[in-house]
Amino acid sequence: MSLKIYNDKRDFTATPEPKGELVSGTHTQRFVIQRHQASHLHYDIRLEIDGTLKSWAIPKGPSMNPSDKRLAVRTEDHPIPYLKFQGTIPKGNYGAGIMKIWDDGIFEIDHLETDKPLLEQLALGNLKLFFHGKKIKGRFALVRTTPKGSSEHWLLLKKKDAYAIDAFYNAETLVPVTERNIKEYPQNLHPGRVVQPMLATSTKTIFNDTNFIYELKWDGYRVIAHVAESGILLQSRNGINYNTKFSKLYDELQLLDNEVILDGEVVLVDYNGVSQFGELQNYPDAKGELRYYVFDMLYLNGYSMLDLTLRERKSLIPEVLEDLKISKYCDHVEGMGTALYQKAIEVGMEGVIAKEANSTYTLGYRTDKWLKIKGIQSLDAFICGYTESSNSAKRVGSLILGTEEDGRLIYVGNCGSGFSTAQRNELYYALLPLKTSEYPFDKKISLKGRKAHFVLPLVECEVKFTERTKNGLLRNPVFKRLKSTIPTMGQEPKAVHSSTGPKTVGKETIVVDGFKVPISNLDKIYWPNSGLKKYDLIDYYVQIATYILPHLKDRPQSLHRHPNGIQQESFYQKDNENLPDWIETIPIYSKSSNRDINYLLCQNTATLLYMANLGCIEINPWSSRIQHLDYPDYGIIDLDPPKEMNFKKVVKVAKEFKNLLTGIAAPSFCKVSGSRGIHIYIPMQAVYTYEEVRNFIKLLCHVIEERLPSLTTMERTIKKREGKIYLDYLQNRKGHTIASVHSVRPIANAPISVPIYWEELNDKLNPQCYVMKTYPKRLEQEGDLFNLINNTEFDMAKVLTELEFR
Repeated sequence: MSLKIYNDKRDFTATPEPKGELVSGTHTQRFVIQRHQASHLHYDIRLEIDGTLKSWAIPKGPSMNPSDKRLAVRTEDHPIPYLKFQGTIPKGNYGAGIMKIWDDGIFEIDHLETDKPLLEQLALGNLKLFFHGKKIKGRFALVRTTPKGSSEHWLLLKKKDAYAIDAFYNAETLVPVTERNIKEYPQNLHPGRVVQPMLATSTKTIFNDTNFIYELKWDGYRVIAHVAESGILLQSRNGINYNTKFSKLYDELQLLDNEVILDGEVVLVDYNGVSQFGELQNYPDAKGELRYYVFDMLYLNGYSMLDLTLRERKSLIPEVLEDLKISKYCDHVEGMGTALYQKAIEVGMEGVIAKEANSTYTLGYRTDKWLKIKGIQSLDAFICGYTESSNSAKRVGSLILGTEEDGRLIYVGNCGSGFSTAQRNELYYALLPLKTSEYPFDKKISLKGRKAHFVLPLVECEVKFTERTKNGLLRNPVFKRLKSTIPTMGQEPKAVHSSTGPKTVGKETIVVDGFKVPISNLDKIYWPNSGLKKYDLIDYYVQIATYILPHLKDRPQSLHRHPNGIQQESFYQKDNENLPDWIETIPIYSKSSNRDINYLLCQNTATLLYMANLGCIEINPWSSRIQHLDYPDYGIIDLDPPKEMNFKKVVKVAKEFKNLLTGIAAPSFCKVSGSRGIHIYIPMQAVYTYEEVRNFIKLLCHVIEERLPSLTTMERTIKKREGKIYLDYLQNRKGHTIASVHSVRPIANAPISVPIYWEELNDKLNPQCYVMKTYPKRLEQEGDLFNLINNTEFDMAKVLTELEFR
């Protein structure tokens, strides 16, 4: 406990900061979080412990989202009066810049985690805290990640509790615009930059308040529309690009004369004007009228509107949208929330949104300034079976639903509406592989004479309903969407061929090496530009399985799934449940999830085809194997050029790496990415840790950056790369993946990530030179150019010595 370092850094005749003097006997456990706009904007958190303020600098500020891990750098202790300090530290002084109090309050030990005194926790580098602030509330942990020293790195972690949020969180959104750095704002908001929208908080009771406006709650997709001279961007609340999905809206917005950022809901309405979410999911192959109801505007012709009131922002929308047909102004009523709510429920809408009329727009934050009141409730339920349709035995009539309570399935009713005829057919074939003779519930249920088929309760769906009956059943349930993927999808029989002849195929399976692999929807178009189907993908992996499997075996897989083809939404899946019992998996502890993640292992052709059937167009294995998860088999240099760059420049950089590696006697292998870049692999034989490999690759990248400064950069921020090739060494982190050698890429024409001879690097080389249809012939002719990568010796110490003398 000392304030010497604090005092030594400051001239108190030139700075308004309080002089450092120890205070004894303080046990109030106060805290302050200050926004420090110094040479680099950051936040400082200070905790009153044993007479001083223990302090950490947090570059990104604290977060209320448990998924965020905020770096916190330990700084010198500060004096207790610093709890109240805010002002300007003059230029030339340590920490010069503006400091404002962002939050303050008291904190206590989180007794759910520990009863150790604070000083003991601090010494151990593991503080368990409960904050009572205005912005920061609930359970947190401050954990040291580096050894004790002059520059300790810690992590500030939010715990999951009643105060936690799951939305995007940025401390800056809670700072008035007038206090933000002028250099950062309003440039911080402009069309094209992904925006995290303002979110509403749920409340149960409708109310009338003249300080609020009330809008209908539309049931659709939240879409932020960016309109600028550079183009149109339709983004989801999570940043997904909707330009293709809603191409008609995209085309219409090009008619606008203004540069704007609009916030609204894309819906598909029936002839009564009621939104139909189930139909919207099938758009454009769905019935209804597409509309974009715009309820807010964030930016207009160079000016941010975030600090205008809601009334002011909305008043400008009608003029901007004038004469458009799909895009509609979302009107509202003032004060009379109850009347609008009752009308909404009567016509079958979800409810209303109540918004404080004079509220400003807070990016990425769930706020009580916006409240959603839903009359139609929703529930996630397990599909436990189905009844046959009266029109066909091969069509779902209704879904038999259950919820889990205390480890038991409780019947909550049947859902027979909300489906199209096509969906009823698809669900029938989809649920066939899950059929079981076991009765799922403890008590018998009445199905009123309808023929029932029960299935394993592995799939969840979301249903809407008005209320519960006295027996706990859902009243007026309507199917909304599937919440999880059906493990095995059924279809009519198809033949899958390979270079060695056809495989045995059943109605819903392809038999490979004695394993029954579920297949489905083989006619689904995955590559619209070329007409290539899911069938072609599975056929390709059948043909090249013997070449790719040695590079996949014993490696955890991150599944990159495109279930509806390359132009539709994709997602990554790491955790795998409900797999066929012949597929091998491995549990690996995830710090971010605080639990084991069940990773799939691709050990054989059957598993490879199972992954392809799930829509895994590209295959993404770890760089390490299960026998040594912390020790990668190779290091990777990823040459990532900007769009539209001539590939000759990438080839030039790759050749420079080859010259360097040859000069220091480091073995290397090369492949084109199948997209825009080149991947260079250096064998490591699982001898070095990920950190050691990453640092080695980083050193090589620094050398090349010095040799080719006009062509290359190690700048992570895209805007700061100045059109140069990014030398990405960060791929060499545990759990990070890159497209496997011989993998298809989810890009037009289905290019392959192809290993090449170093001699093939020339000005005629194209990174997409081989595609799915032609590549098997090259493999037959040349074999696997990466087949020796795991058997090639590498001595890092020797190579570093060679590098030092070059």
